[in-house]
Amino acid sequence: MAGTLVFAEATDDGKLNPVTAELCGAAQKLGGDITVALLGKGVEGLAQAAGSYGAKKVIVVDDAQLEVYLGDAYIQPAERIAKEVGADTILFGQTMMGRDLAPRLAARLGTAVAMDCTALTSEGGKMHAERPCFGGAAKARYSFTGTPAMATVRVKALEPAEAGASSAEVVKQDAGIDAGKVRSKVTDRRKEKAEGVRLEDAKVVVSGGRGLGGPEGFAPLETLAGVLGGAVGASRAVCDLGWYPVAAQVGLTGKVVTPDLYIAVGISGASQHMAGISSVKNIASVNKDADAPIFKASRWAVVADAKEFVPAFIEEVKKVKAA
Repeated sequence: MAGTLVFAEATDDGKLNPVTAELCGAAQKLGGDITVALLGKGVEGLAQAAGSYGAKKVIVVDDAQLEVYLGDAYIQPAERIAKEVGADTILFGQTMMGRDLAPRLAARLGTAVAMDCTALTSEGGKMHAERPCFGGAAKARYSFTGTPAMATVRVKALEPAEAGASSAEVVKQDAGIDAGKVRSKVTDRRKEKAEGVRLEDAKVVVSGGRGLGGPEGFAPLETLAGVLGGAVGASRAVCDLGWYPVAAQVGLTGKVVTPDLYIAVGISGASQHMAGISSVKNIASVNKDADAPIFKASRWAVVADAKEFVPAFIEEVKKVKAA
């Protein structure tokens, strides 16, 4: 393959989004030179970090007009860079920016984009992409007839590239934004209040469902997550009932998580929920129903009442950690 263009991005706290390492890791396996495009305000200081994952060139567009993500604004430098680089492959993270900007760019370039991919391979010099379908019950495989081939990659689905000393050429460009073509604006921003580990970044996620019996059932799960250094999630059913914040919803219409360990308590395992944990390798489930569908996908299954099991389990975990 001639090369890959990776669109990196910064987090709200001004750091390089970790998905950049995963995108560069995928680009290394696809072959060819790697070019990283970094768009935003105050991102110039991230150029060396972006180049440390094997990039040959880092294109930086640091502009006040890119302080807040607006598709109408970002698409203008993104399209220009894509045409200048002429890469065979273009990769985005399955982030807020990637979800919106990748389809826009694909339309401008007259190509297609595979969204929310969990695997990328190169066959015959062309990229093939794999993504979950049918609510996570199956996987679809895509090939591309045109160029560039484009994909967004699910966060934490691929092995990240190892960081090294950056030898990338850093090229600064003006945004060149035509304000007349920016038809949308941000009128307000509300940041979700969260304490501890973010659900998407947690290595351990403890989730609860209707089997907890009520909102009070989440208190022990929060304690367990705290002991394990993880985060708390919830099924759509309990979020709809108001037992737990919607921001913690895991599933097809919620968040997709890829922790090292997912503990499902009182969750039956409906396909919509399983779509949110389809890439998790280690699932532990606690349910009173021995025939709960989630047991089929679980590495460890416990048939028990959550009200009795979770407190006892917390004490055992504390003992192990203390030892």
